[in-house]
Amino acid sequence: MADTYTTITAPSEASYTELRSKFLAFAHPVSSADEAKALIKEYANKYHDARHVCWAYMIGAARTEYLSSDNGEPSGTAGKPILGQINSFNLTNIAIIVVRYFGGIKLGTSGLIVAYREAACAAIEAAEIIECHEQSTITFTFGYLAMNDVMRTVKQPGIRILSQEFDNTCRITLSVRSDEAPRLTSLLTAIPTLSIL
Repeated sequence: MADTYTTITAPSEASYTELRSKFLAFAHPVSSADEAKALIKEYANKYHDARHVCWAYMIGAARTEYLSSDNGEPSGTAGKPILGQINSFNLTNIAIIVVRYFGGIKLGTSGLIVAYREAACAAIEAAEIIECHEQSTITFTFGYLAMNDVMRTVKQPGIRILSQEFDNTCRITLSVRSDEAPRLTSLLTAIPTLSIL
């Protein structure tokens, strides 16, 4: 199903050591590129004494929004291997940051690729991976007299009420699986006095 994707449930971390260079890897669930970038900035500030803070992220069920950075490492030796692990596990809505403390011995191109790949892999393996569904938000208004019909329609598994206001004109915002949204919209529009916003 196009709206189904896999991600991690909570932040995880791992470390990897190669020829005295230490690689600290952090995996985080994120829901947007802005959230991923803010997280990356946070780690860059926290580990400002590290030689490199490299990263990659992937966003959305379609897995078309992604970015990676070598942060000063030779081109393609850090960001791409991290992104490669996100792809290997078929994950999205995830950001992985790998912090490198240089141990005094150069690892060479292939050594760096292996180290960043292994560190990212370890962080993913330390996390719990779950299947999720892309969500859509539906907001609508209706007359107070239609309350029973509306509540009967929205009290179904997989539908979450995000906000509700009850007055002469009531307003509800719901979150529902994207592939269920058209069916729910159609049920709601059949209720008199209801209008989808």
